[in-house]
Formats: sequence, C-alpha cells, structure tokens
Amino acid sequence: MKNFLLLSFAFVLCVSKISVQTNIFKSFDGTQISYTDEGFGEPVLLLHGFLSSGKSWDNTQLKEDLLSKGYRVIIPDLRGCGQSDKPQDESSYQNNAEVKDIKLLMSHLNAKKYNAVGYSRGSIVLAELLTEDTRIKKAVLGGMGIDFTNPNWARRLAFANAFNGEVSEITQGAVDYAKSIDADFRSLHLQQKYQPVTSKEELRKVQVKILVVAGDRDLDNGNPEALSNVFKRSKFAIVPGDHNSSWKTREFSDEILKFL
Repeated sequence: MKNFLLLSFAFVLCVSKISVQTNIFKSFDGTQISYTDEGFGEPVLLLHGFLSSGKSWDNTQLKEDLLSKGYRVIIPDLRGCGQSDKPQDESSYQNNAEVKDIKLLMSHLNAKKYNAVGYSRGSIVLAELLTEDTRIKKAVLGGMGIDFTNPNWARRLAFANAFNGEVSEITQGAVDYAKSIDADFRSLHLQQKYQPVTSKEELRKVQVKILVVAGDRDLDNGNPEALSNVFKRSKFAIVPGDHNSSWKTREFSDEILKFL
C-alpha cells in the first residue's frame, strides 16, 4: 500500500509538471485572447488553422521537437477560436484585427525578435503579419498555396457564405464538422468575410527568410510552389500527406527545425 501511494504521488507530480497553463491577454478592443507560453529559449509563434484552435498543436511532432530543442513556444487561440472571445459584431474582425492581436500579444510577452509558423488559415494571417511586424526573424507558411492573395478568392467566399447559411458541396463537410463541435457560426462567417488579403506585391517586399511547406497531396489552397516563388528569400519543401495530415508528420517538423 505504501509503495502504491508513493507511485500515485509521483504520477501526480509528473502530470502537474507537464500541464500547460492557459493565459489570457486583453487586446486593443477588449477582446480576450487565450494563449499558452512554454519553454525559455528563442520564441516561436505557432498559428492554427480554420475551425481549429491552439490545442491543435498539442501532441504534434513539431511542438515536441521545438520544446526539446530549447525554443520558447507561444500558441494563441485566434479571436473567435478556442478559449478566446468570439465577438459577434463585424467591426471586431475588420482591418486585420487578428494581426493586431498577435502584434500586441508578442509585445506583451516582451518578444523583441521571434520566429513564426502558420498552418492553413494561420499562414494567411502570418502572411499579413509579415508585412506589419519587423520583429519576425524567419517564417514558415504551411499548407497554403498562392490563392489567398486574390481578394476575390472563390474558396474564401464560399466558406464565408457557408457559415452564413449558404452551404455548397465543397463546404458541406466543414459545416457538418462545425456543427459537431458546436462552433460559433457567426464568428466563423466573419473570420472568412474579413480574412486578411495580402497581395503578391506586398509579399515581394518581405525581407525575411521564408519556408513554404506543403503536403504532396495538398492543393486545396492553390499552388504552394507559386507562393514560395513570390518571396525574395524563400525555400520550398514537400512532405508526405494531405491538408489534414501533413502538418502532424515528422517530415514537416524536420523541415521546419532544419530551416530555423
């Protein structure tokens, strides 16, 4: 019995050490942004995709590797997602509000310089952030092609309409999934309606080193190599997987760690 109690106590200590504290940051308009902050080295910001949250990075090879290599890993829930506030008014998503959140969060965390990794919609937000925040040292755009640079991108408009009641064949799966997790449809609609649009001309002016990495079966968002070619200082990598799996692979993590 004594040995059992000792083992149980050791287990509780172990769990308490690996549990991650969720923090709250109040942004420019009072919206509360949830985030985690782990590790103590050079900061790396991870930005999640659509219909997701910062928790999507949990248990991924990338997060595990970053922490084991001594990086400080910062993961927010973008506004409207996860444990962050989900404002219902249009003004809360206009004028690149998500980008403002991230810039203020990184200032709040005293990040004088940092690296950034986005995946899917997180890459779209990161692309705009690259044009506005000179503190970024290197950036990774994952799971994204060139199409988001078009302000009239049909896929974005279709998803904006889908979460406003106009469901199409290509959006039905996403809508069904959103219902299954009881997602906030109003917020999802506004996230797509006011999603950042960064032109090719703006991206050509970016001076930092960029890695564009995509799955070998992922063309959901246009040609990723064409996106890589827009940047002055870029590398391009293909890893195994489709849009929903490639970012969880060891190969995805290896390419990013090598780049950083």
